[in-house]
Amino acid sequence: MGALMRPRVFVTQPVAASALKRLRAVAKVQVNPDASRLLPKKDMCAALRSHDILFSLLHDRIDRDVLAANPKLRAVTSMAITPDGIDIAEATARGIPVTVIPPIVGEATADLNFGLMIAVARRMLEGDRLVRRGGFPGSQSNYLAGAAVSGKVLGLVGGGGRIGRAVAKRAHGFSMRVLYWGPRRKPEADEKDFGMSYVPLDQLLAESDFVSLHPPLTPETHHMISDRELRLMKPTAFLINTARGPIVDEAALVRALAKKRIAGAGLDVHEHEPRVAQALRRMPNVVLTPHLGSAVMSLRDVMANIVVDNILALLDGRTPPNCVNPQVLAGQVLAR
Repeated sequence: MGALMRPRVFVTQPVAASALKRLRAVAKVQVNPDASRLLPKKDMCAALRSHDILFSLLHDRIDRDVLAANPKLRAVTSMAITPDGIDIAEATARGIPVTVIPPIVGEATADLNFGLMIAVARRMLEGDRLVRRGGFPGSQSNYLAGAAVSGKVLGLVGGGGRIGRAVAKRAHGFSMRVLYWGPRRKPEADEKDFGMSYVPLDQLLAESDFVSLHPPLTPETHHMISDRELRLMKPTAFLINTARGPIVDEAALVRALAKKRIAGAGLDVHEHEPRVAQALRRMPNVVLTPHLGSAVMSLRDVMANIVVDNILALLDGRTPPNCVNPQVLAGQVLAR
């Protein structure tokens, strides 16, 4: 197979070297080298004009304009679990297969979730900033006294899924009482295995010291945490979100924090990513991370290699196991 015959793959940000090595064995690969920011839309469109396959990441927006940039685009292969940022209908109309990866980020996201709880409750980032400025108020000063995590009540909203159950497992090591709510109650045996008690949402909000969000983003869950729900929470409680930003009405959260209706928040996801509300960035009782749920190098290695598996399947004329619109592949073979 000559170099000119090879499919051309564009990768929107650097990914695991092991995945790129496998990909370069069968394709011409160009990688945008800047891992610090999202690739601007105009740059992505320009790159796509000379490539056959797009290897995209979670925050890349693959809209109608991007898909139209190259009428001969053969595939969009995403490293996301849910293709929220991809116009699937437009891709399908254009006969472009779209692939994703399976939900394998539960343990890593649960680690980060717990880290956010501890960091915001114990004011760790405030302490870090103070020490860097040369401050040190003394080990028994109340200057940065925070809230306990051990022995508290953790409420998991939409907590019957993989990540919620993984957080519950960690919570038991901290002697926490775990409540959960979801649209469907789990079987009693599962509740016992994971040590979770099912309660109505309003009760969960009222009783929990930490309210942790885990539902998928759907029309029903959009802004499911807004003024009313935040008013039900304890003034000493913290909101933790590692799910999707628009589940929370961010303007309502800013109001609740400003009026001290709740004690603080730990947010890995944001309503208008990659933009984060200026008001939240100014609040010391809010810990903000840039959607780091799956940011573990060993996991990212696996994720990138799954994308390569999908590309290889497409090039071999096979339907990848993670194709969201397999109907476009009927009778279609990507020439290898």
